[in-house]
Amino acid sequence: MSDPTPIIPPSGEPSNHLSLEGMHSSVAVPDSRAGFWKQWRAFVGPGILVSVGYMDPGNWGTDLLGGAQFKYGLLWVVGMASLMAIFMQVISARLGVVTGKDLAQCCRDWYPKWTRIPNWLSCELAIGACDLAEVLGSAVALNLLFHIPLFWAVIITGLDVILLLGLQRVGMRMIEAVVLMLVSTILVCFFLEIFIFAPTQPNFHELGMAFLSPGFAHAGMLYVAIGIIGATVMPHNLYLHSALVQSRRLQKDDVSVRRAVVFNTIDATTALVGAFFINAAILVLAAVVFFGKDSMMMPGGEVVRLTADSDWIRIAYLTLAPLLGTVAASTLFAVALLASGQSSTITGTLAGQVVMEGFMHWRIKPWVRRLITRVLAILPAVIIIGIRGDSSVTDLLALSQVVLAIQLPLAMFPLLHFTSSRLRMGKWKNGWLLMLAGWGSAIMITVMDIYGLPDALKEAWRVIGG
Repeated sequence: MSDPTPIIPPSGEPSNHLSLEGMHSSVAVPDSRAGFWKQWRAFVGPGILVSVGYMDPGNWGTDLLGGAQFKYGLLWVVGMASLMAIFMQVISARLGVVTGKDLAQCCRDWYPKWTRIPNWLSCELAIGACDLAEVLGSAVALNLLFHIPLFWAVIITGLDVILLLGLQRVGMRMIEAVVLMLVSTILVCFFLEIFIFAPTQPNFHELGMAFLSPGFAHAGMLYVAIGIIGATVMPHNLYLHSALVQSRRLQKDDVSVRRAVVFNTIDATTALVGAFFINAAILVLAAVVFFGKDSMMMPGGEVVRLTADSDWIRIAYLTLAPLLGTVAASTLFAVALLASGQSSTITGTLAGQVVMEGFMHWRIKPWVRRLITRVLAILPAVIIIGIRGDSSVTDLLALSQVVLAIQLPLAMFPLLHFTSSRLRMGKWKNGWLLMLAGWGSAIMITVMDIYGLPDALKEAWRVIGG
């Protein structure tokens, strides 16, 4: 049988200006007649890279707050947010496979020229905000593990530019392997916390009933739910995923496109289900340890007050050791937090390259790009922590989530616009399920972000104004 005749996607010729050029088409895929597992191994990876954005320190803060205040009452929100994220990432991967362009390139090529700079700047702002959360998460972990003052721990996080530079030189597969190792570290840590250490084992029947009983039974639950959803779907991941799928050496015939769509759907779904379990584990752990308490006594006699404004990431570490009777549990928590921050910072930098190259066709060396992004994220953290002290971590995380909430619709709606168009996607445009799920998710997330935006802006002004 002769090979299928390659087809040009209805979007036109793929862009000649490739994002992540050194990684584009760098991973070979086997023949379509190869076995399922051999093909799956070739396509698995992009979903893992984007999944780390769904378990970054911003998610940790909102999940800890939800569990501490409402026990398992918001577990269903974590599940719903994860489901919406799966739909959006599957659609993003489909765009990259079918058109040969990432979302930034599509916006540049198919929207008016005047939109390029505003779109690019809004993406950079969102990436910077996300990087701020990652800086803070990594810095808190270094502070807790090695007792480095938080101010200097923030400075030290800038050195991870060396890590990314080394990884990009060895290729996409190595980056995927390192991120998989970090994500696996997080999974193992929380598995031990919930299933091995007896004092933190939840009531699984009660947990299941709460997951299957959605609602907002108590005042304040809706606001925290908005925070969980806002921290879950990351706008830069929609740009990144559509570029990462092109790291595979894809063909444009029908059989190859269908295969790539199917395996990238499996990859994204599997990875984000794993992210859901991590977020759910964080909320459950907070519920078991903190719910129903307004203060806790440390071994040295120090009393830690628990309020809605508490710095939950730091309190979680400080109080797990005496509760569990072992320092190992609290050390695991800090190790998992450090893994979260470092894996997220790798993908954040790749997303920054995608939007810069896609919107503006500018190319700069990855380590220069990383250094600029990291400095811009470190500066506000250094200034505010230097002036107001270590208590500002939660405030800064809240500020980063405000910026992400504002930018998210600017990524979701173009993505859905392109993938719902027969002109752009041809026979591969979204079917009725993806159409309903995608637009429904985008509208719901946008409405909830708008609803919570006034309070979030007040919080942001309080952080900036001190």
